[in-house]
Amino acid sequence: MAEEKPFQRLPTNVTPVNYDIEITPNFGDFTFKGSQKIDLLITAETKEITMNAADLTVRNGVFLDNASGAKINARHVEFDTPLETVKFVFDPPLKSGSAGVLSMEFDGSINDKMKGFYRSKFQGPNGEDRYNGVTQFEATDARRCFPCWDEPSVKATFDIGLVVEKEKVTLSNMPVKATSPVSGSDNLHLVQFERTPIMSTYLVALVIGDFEYIETKSTDGVLCRVYTPPGKLEQGRFALDVVARVLPYYKEYFGIAYPLPKIDLVAIADFSAGAMENWGLVTYRETCLLIDEKQSSSSNRQWVALVVGHEAAHMWFGNLVTMEWWTHLWLNEGYATFVEFLCVDHLFPEYDIWTQFVTETFIRALELDCLENSHPIEVPVGHPSEIDEIFDDISYNKGACIIRMLHDYIGDTDFRKGMNLYLTRHQYKNAFTEDLWAALEEASGKPVGAVMGTWTKQMGFPLIRVLASRQEGTNRVIELSQEKFCTDPCKKTDGNYHWMIPLTFCSSSNPAKPIYSTLMDSQSMTVTIPNVSENEWVKLNPGTIGFYRVQYPPEILEQFLPAIQQKVLPPVDRLGLLDDVFALVQSGQTGTTNVLKLLDAFKDETNYTVWSSISNVMSKLNLLLQYTDYHDQFKAYGRKLFSSIEEKVGWEAKPDESHLDTMLRTLVLLRMTTFGHEKTIEEANKRLKQHVSGEKTIIADLRTVVYRGVLSVGDESTYNALLKLYHESNMQEEKDRIGRSLGAIKDPELLRKVLEFSISNDVRSQDSVFVIISVGMSKTGREIAWNFFKENKELFRERYPGGGLISRLVKYVTEDFVTEEMATEVEKFFIENSFPGTERTVQQSIESIRLNGSWLKRDENAVRQYLQTVGL
Repeated sequence: MAEEKPFQRLPTNVTPVNYDIEITPNFGDFTFKGSQKIDLLITAETKEITMNAADLTVRNGVFLDNASGAKINARHVEFDTPLETVKFVFDPPLKSGSAGVLSMEFDGSINDKMKGFYRSKFQGPNGEDRYNGVTQFEATDARRCFPCWDEPSVKATFDIGLVVEKEKVTLSNMPVKATSPVSGSDNLHLVQFERTPIMSTYLVALVIGDFEYIETKSTDGVLCRVYTPPGKLEQGRFALDVVARVLPYYKEYFGIAYPLPKIDLVAIADFSAGAMENWGLVTYRETCLLIDEKQSSSSNRQWVALVVGHEAAHMWFGNLVTMEWWTHLWLNEGYATFVEFLCVDHLFPEYDIWTQFVTETFIRALELDCLENSHPIEVPVGHPSEIDEIFDDISYNKGACIIRMLHDYIGDTDFRKGMNLYLTRHQYKNAFTEDLWAALEEASGKPVGAVMGTWTKQMGFPLIRVLASRQEGTNRVIELSQEKFCTDPCKKTDGNYHWMIPLTFCSSSNPAKPIYSTLMDSQSMTVTIPNVSENEWVKLNPGTIGFYRVQYPPEILEQFLPAIQQKVLPPVDRLGLLDDVFALVQSGQTGTTNVLKLLDAFKDETNYTVWSSISNVMSKLNLLLQYTDYHDQFKAYGRKLFSSIEEKVGWEAKPDESHLDTMLRTLVLLRMTTFGHEKTIEEANKRLKQHVSGEKTIIADLRTVVYRGVLSVGDESTYNALLKLYHESNMQEEKDRIGRSLGAIKDPELLRKVLEFSISNDVRSQDSVFVIISVGMSKTGREIAWNFFKENKELFRERYPGGGLISRLVKYVTEDFVTEEMATEVEKFFIENSFPGTERTVQQSIESIRLNGSWLKRDENAVRQYLQTVGL
């Protein structure tokens, strides 16, 4: 587990009320000068004012007492680099109850680390390097731009001024109030923005650069704009439509209007995350905001809708009401993740997005949360590097899953009532998780606090075992037990884990509708379900809403097979059953051959999301079985499994086919290329030739299929052809597609070339990680990628100083090894080479390697025999 670093929060003897900040950037030498006046209240007599500051030079601390008019110069200014603070020392002390203005000047650098105030490079019209200035302050990097109380609970208002070149687009959280010339300069002017609402420092934002915009007004009068790089204006149209439609929807759903006069969405070329919810000025990776009608895939269009919905939700959850401290991060992220699906379901019902929620959000959370090195939703954090670690699938995805479970438990009407109560009660203030439970409990009359505390304060989730099922007259009596689900079969859970679990049941008479609900509040219980006939089956967790796994006895599981084959069970239940069985396989509670037999029931499946779940299972088996001598037979099994659906979807779009049909074609053909299906790869080669010659352009939805297909059997000329396409494209989505496909090459020498390319000037730092990860997806590539990471450790440490990108890279180049030797090697390397913010990820990867090894040792021979039995 991560070693706790010394940390304490800032003293509370001084409260900021308003910051008046002026910043002058210089893009010639990437520095900036700043000055600020902060209105303060002195709440306890003190000789010291301590604030956060990092990578700044701070000068001239002066306190002007409002009552007396006296100016008191700071005797000295002290820096604490490890704690990232600056201290102004005064003598005599500042009196309790006094109010005044603290003035200072400071200098800093416009860095290239995608944090704080940083630069984003792009090419000018003549091919020259040019730069935009942009900020990314969450979690704790506002302090790299101006000294401040950089804690979410210390809210204030902000008056922001920027001295910039006249032709630059200049944005901040609020609209422009005034522009005025700068004396002695022909090309600079001062842009001043309206005062912000009371808000946290991490939500302040500045953008300076070359952009174009399109705009519209939402039906409730908010000015919405999307800013794009020059020449990409129309690519902002889809996101503009989404944000303009979602603001009124959220206003109606939460019962509170969006409180700012405008919202800007800005596409940033260099961006470490997907997007950032700065109030009124939301910043995005280009791939999370821009959609080209001809070059964007259906999956990317869906992704942009989700991200825009997520960030818009933060305007209420996070911005209007903010978590008191990062321990409650999930209040922001879990809620916004849940609400983004509400938004997209409202705007695009044809996406069937709640079924996709299960494969994209629910399953990913379960996969991480069953590890010993998971963490509770609420995890105590202090030092900034620890905060980075919890921006993960637990805070976002598990958070969203338990909110979905709660929404189902109390019902939509009471949920909305409770949300309005919570937001109204705490607006422009801070909140703890318990405040949310209190509001929802008040609205619903149900024991929300008691139930949900069991899901946020302990890590992991329950496995519910169906111990017995019997008929008593017209009732079905089912005996259940709960225990913590563990992926490691050697670990026996102690009895300290206990959840209050909202349980629901459905039966074969109406599989889509719950027939019974109850609350499980003990380690075991007997449930009596009325009005169930003897020949009906009963299933737990309809809709796959409860955040738990279910283990059925073999004879009950057998009863579900016809319902899967005949698609009587809804898609979300078909895939839920499959995923539960697969998790039990991984944890050694049933054999791998059982999931292979279960997959046979899905051979006539037609639903995209169910195939997505099948694909997830097959992908994980493929990663593991690469380390056997029968990997080719397993790939043949995969080809056979997918052959029927592959014939149905084909390569050509059908007239009036749905969004999900289009995504299914991509998924199926991609999986067939992974399994080495010759016919699919031949077609990919044919289509690439037509594309390169200009005879026939590959449609966006099939480009990844074609690129990975041709590369999987390709040589150096194939590699060079793809690189040429990469360089010729000016669309980030297309560059991303090609970059993430390059690892499909088999030749070790070419894989090394891909890795060198990944850290060249041709690939942005934000994208390098994903190119490297693509190499790590095969047995050969994984070893090469791991060695490459070790050889370039200093470059990666310097390039990614904490945060999600370095954690993601560490995870994907390590976790799929299968030997104790590799687990030890990875462990030793990271003991000797520190990468701040990755400590928990490293522990999870080491655990995963050991679990893979146990799984392979346990089931290798049984799978070999099974594949021989079915003639592969």
